[in-house]
Amino acid sequence: MRTHSLSIGKLDPQTLRKIVLSNLGASDPRILLGPDIGEDATVIDFGDRALVVHSDPITGAVENVGRLAVNICTNDIATRGVRPLWILTVLLLPENLSSAQLENITTQIDEAAKELGVAVVGGHSEVTPGINRPIIVTTSLGETLKERFVRTSGAEIGDSIIVTKGAAIEGTAILSHELESFLRRKMDAKTLERAKQFVKRISVVKDALTATRVGGVHAMHDATEGGIAAGLQEIAWASNVGIIASEEKIPLYGETRLICKALKIDPLKTISSGTLIISALPKRAKKIVSALQREHIQASIIGRVVDKSKGCYILRTDGTKLDLSKPVKEELWRVLPDLSKH
Repeated sequence: MRTHSLSIGKLDPQTLRKIVLSNLGASDPRILLGPDIGEDATVIDFGDRALVVHSDPITGAVENVGRLAVNICTNDIATRGVRPLWILTVLLLPENLSSAQLENITTQIDEAAKELGVAVVGGHSEVTPGINRPIIVTTSLGETLKERFVRTSGAEIGDSIIVTKGAAIEGTAILSHELESFLRRKMDAKTLERAKQFVKRISVVKDALTATRVGGVHAMHDATEGGIAAGLQEIAWASNVGIIASEEKIPLYGETRLICKALKIDPLKTISSGTLIISALPKRAKKIVSALQREHIQASIIGRVVDKSKGCYILRTDGTKLDLSKPVKEELWRVLPDLSKH
C-alpha cells in the first residue's frame, strides 16, 4: 500500500473519501444527512423533528480562541437553516497555561454562547502533553422540523451566489492578533485595532436565519479554511455543478486588503468564517440581499451556478481565472509558522 505524508490543513477530498469516509461504523437509517464532502452538519431523524450536529476544532489561534470555538461551530448548524441551541467543549490545554489564561478562555466561551442564546451542556478539559497552544474542539447541536433543513449539496443550475460580509473575515481577526508585532511595521495602529475587531463578525447565525426566512435558499456554506474560494469549491463539488464568480463583486474590507498585502497572501484563499455563501433562486436573491442589509449585514451577489461542464472558477480582476477544480490550500498556514517569530 502506497503512503504519503499529510499536509497541514483540511484533508484533500481523495484522502478524505478513501481513508475517512470509508470508515464510518454501522449504518443507521435514521441518518437523514451524513458526513460528505462539503456538508457542514449531520442531520438525524428524531420522529417529527431532526437533530442537527456538528463538531469543529480551533487550532490556528491563541487570542480569542474561546470566542472562535463557539462561533465557528455554531455557524455550521446555522448553515442548515437551523438555530444552534447547545454546545459541548473539549479543552486541550498546554502544560504552561495559567489558571488566569484558562479563565480568559472560559469567559470568552460564556460570553459568546450568551450572545447567541446557546447553552454549554458538557465537554471535557485536560492539560495535554505535546501541544504548545490551547486546542478547543466544540460540538454544536440544534433541532428542526424533519426535512426542513438546507444542504451544502442543494445548489441548482441557474442559482445566484450571494456572499455576506467579505473575504478573509476570520483570517483578518486571527492574523491581526497573532502577527501584531510584524503588522505594526506595515500599517497604522488604528487600522490594526479595527482589524482585531473582526472577531466580532465571525458568526453567520443571523445571516443564515435571515436568508432562510426570505426563502428560495437551495444551499448554504460558511467560508472556513481555504476562504471563499474553498467554500465555492465545496458547494460545487457537493452539488455536482459548476460555479462562475467574479472577484470584483466580492467585498474586501480595507483592513483585510492591507493585511493580505503585507503578508503577500490571497484573501480569497484565506480562512473566512463570518462569510456565508448562499445559493438561491435568482428571483429571490435580491430580496435575500435586501433582507440581510436591513439587518446591517453586508451582502453581494457575486456569481451564478452553471452546468459542471462550464467549469468552476473565480474570474480575477486582471482577467485570469482562479481555478477551483483542485483543492484550495489555506493561506493562513503558509504565513503563521514563518512570521509568528518576528
